[in-house]
Amino acid sequence: MKKTYIITGMHCAGCTNSVKKVIEKIDGVSSADVQLTTEKAVVEFSGNGVDDITIEEAVERAGFSVEKPKKKTVTFLVGGMHCTGCSSSVEKTIQSIDGVSSANVNLATETAVVELDDHSLSEEEIIKRVEVTGYSLKKKSANEPNRLEEKRKRDSEKFESARKKMVQSWVVTIPLMVWMFVDMVLGIHLTSHLVMEIAMTAGAAYVIAGPGYTTILSAIRSSRVLSPNMDVLIAIGTVASLITGFVALGHELGLIESPFYSFAGIAAMIMAFHLTGRYIETKARGSASDAITKLLTLEAKSARVIINGKEEEIDIKNLNVNDVMIIRPGEKVPADGTVVDGKGSIDEAMITGESMPVVKEKGDQVVGGTINTEGTIRVQVKEIGENSFLNRIIAMVEEAQGSKVPIQEFADKVTAVFVPVILLLSLFTFLMWWFFGDSLQPLLTMAEPYIPWIITDLNTLSQAFFASLAVLVIACPCALGLATPTALMVGTGMGAENGILIRKGEAIQRLQEVTTFVFDKTGTLTKGEPEVTEWIHLGKSEAEDEVKRVASSVENLSEHPISKAITNYVGADELYETDEFTSYTGMGVTGKANGRNLTAGNRALMNHLGHHISDEAQERAGKLSGKGYTTIFIAIDDDVVAIAAISDSLKPQSKEMITKIHQMAYKSVMLTGDQEEVAKQIADEIGIKKVFAGIKPDEKANIIKKLQNDGEIVAMVGDGVNDAPALTQADVGIALGTGTDIAIESGSIILVDGNPEVIIRAVNLSRQTFKKIKQNLFWAFFYNVVMIPVAVIGWMHPVLAEAAMAMSSINVVGNSKRLTNKKI
Repeated sequence: MKKTYIITGMHCAGCTNSVKKVIEKIDGVSSADVQLTTEKAVVEFSGNGVDDITIEEAVERAGFSVEKPKKKTVTFLVGGMHCTGCSSSVEKTIQSIDGVSSANVNLATETAVVELDDHSLSEEEIIKRVEVTGYSLKKKSANEPNRLEEKRKRDSEKFESARKKMVQSWVVTIPLMVWMFVDMVLGIHLTSHLVMEIAMTAGAAYVIAGPGYTTILSAIRSSRVLSPNMDVLIAIGTVASLITGFVALGHELGLIESPFYSFAGIAAMIMAFHLTGRYIETKARGSASDAITKLLTLEAKSARVIINGKEEEIDIKNLNVNDVMIIRPGEKVPADGTVVDGKGSIDEAMITGESMPVVKEKGDQVVGGTINTEGTIRVQVKEIGENSFLNRIIAMVEEAQGSKVPIQEFADKVTAVFVPVILLLSLFTFLMWWFFGDSLQPLLTMAEPYIPWIITDLNTLSQAFFASLAVLVIACPCALGLATPTALMVGTGMGAENGILIRKGEAIQRLQEVTTFVFDKTGTLTKGEPEVTEWIHLGKSEAEDEVKRVASSVENLSEHPISKAITNYVGADELYETDEFTSYTGMGVTGKANGRNLTAGNRALMNHLGHHISDEAQERAGKLSGKGYTTIFIAIDDDVVAIAAISDSLKPQSKEMITKIHQMAYKSVMLTGDQEEVAKQIADEIGIKKVFAGIKPDEKANIIKKLQNDGEIVAMVGDGVNDAPALTQADVGIALGTGTDIAIESGSIILVDGNPEVIIRAVNLSRQTFKKIKQNLFWAFFYNVVMIPVAVIGWMHPVLAEAAMAMSSINVVGNSKRLTNKKI
């Protein structure tokens, strides 16, 4: 086994030799190839006992360090999977490859999300290893042209293949069924028994070897890698039934002495019902993934751009960053960008779920895939390909659909051992009826008046085969395996259509358990657009205009919203050059402009730097805070010479959202770095009882941790960079999409348009989705727990057993699809 490490600190050939020597001295290492140019060490191991920590410690002792590379995640499309046994088989194969950190194979989405901890491992190697086991693998890319057509073509081919196999199987099976009914039920013998046996056996052989060929092949492949899937149960059941036809035929021809009931016709019916169930399930799973299809239809195929002063229409794949596009009324916005000219009304329903168009003019951002309903605008392209907003949404939805929910773990453990257990149970059933058939016969006699398909005149061996066959084909691990992924697929798709992006499937479950919602104030509950409401000049020796100009010069270097509010209020036309600028996180800024040392910040910063706040300043600031304003002290040198009163109005939906949160029995908490008086006034206005004010950004995560230690399960809602640690610390991080990318990446749920009212919709969506997951798991377990014992005691006909098995999977997928009818 080989592994590649990135070594830092090497400067010469002597360094590479030092690293090579210390690594090769480690027991279990056969060789090390260290390259100075690539800063990599390729280590070959002679055993499995050497871990990364041992290598790192050895390299560090030599005076160098091992850089831990970021794990690379690759998504593949998987072909040839039919059941949870298949997905489990692919998952095991990928996880067994050296350099793979984790693999999550999802049957519902037919994808494999693979995390690599060894960047030297090629995707081709993973593809080859999987293809050996009989499945196909293809890397998924957001940059592929015609992704919608590719998806539709892929889905169409799957549906058509499944439909063709179903039709071919029934073309032969229906005549066999009619013949059996006429012969056995009506007592009309159309031909001799020998001719009938030949027809039944030949027909069953065609159905199994023809349309059923892929099922048999799948069974062989999964058995070969010691990961038997559901197809193994169908294959054993149908092939064994077919063999009984040959045995019965041998008896008819006098080649075999003992009579044996022929199940050949039943073999054809079992395979036909199996292929029918597979077709219906394929169609249902395809419709369950409609959300991705809808998102892909939003992509524009072409763009109208300005080239050398002329307007030209080009293919979307030829669009480049900084190109200027012309978008007329009724046209899609081809790519993310900034409006540079014109004014238009943009329908953003595809990303926010809101139907009202939004007016966009110069300087505003527009998103690719939205529709310009009115006016002509010119837009400069900012993002294309994988970085576009639409592609990021699609990636997030696919990531969520491919993730696992904690409740799924038990189902996964059951499905991992399901097929081997059923094989053993079928063998047990056969032996039980073979050895104790006479003792069990009263069970059949008792049920015969009520269950028409029970056969009481079979010999012991035939009855043992009949019961064990029913056990084989009635067991259904697929329903268990599809229970969670299909509901998650539909739920995340519904979320995307309503401006709710669920990045991690586990958030669906964790949101059910939340007891407390913690809200950041600025930008979450308020609009996040502070403005100076009042400016109080206190410095008798300082001219007000000079104070404003110095303050504006220093504040102009800060990106903080309050700094921007002061700069906008004062004006930034004639600024001084600023030196020695320093930003104090959560407190304010300092800097030197026109030879004056200026400090702008809250009371904590003034105290920290030892600036004097006069009694008058204290009194005036207190009155402003009482009105709900944030007060910023402006000091030149050591004295406070002005006070800026900052206001940030509440979002109109905040109060109603908090009321509903309380009605749903959740607790609410507000976190803010703002002054306590301001925080309390806003909290009182919207009904939040618990407030943590004056909190520095790095303290927010500690507050979350303290609440968790007190037994609360916390959902944190925020929108800024300062919220990212708290969003990550919380049990569920809900990031408002109007915030920064880092906060969005930290959230497990993202609200695209920043409307706090959508939080209620997100809670309702998670509740409805999780309810479907629990329903699916209940019915999947209930079906197996009830039906398998019924088959064991001989009360279930194998054909009906197969039909019931197919219906259990269809029911799970259909129940998930019904989620789209729910109003969130």
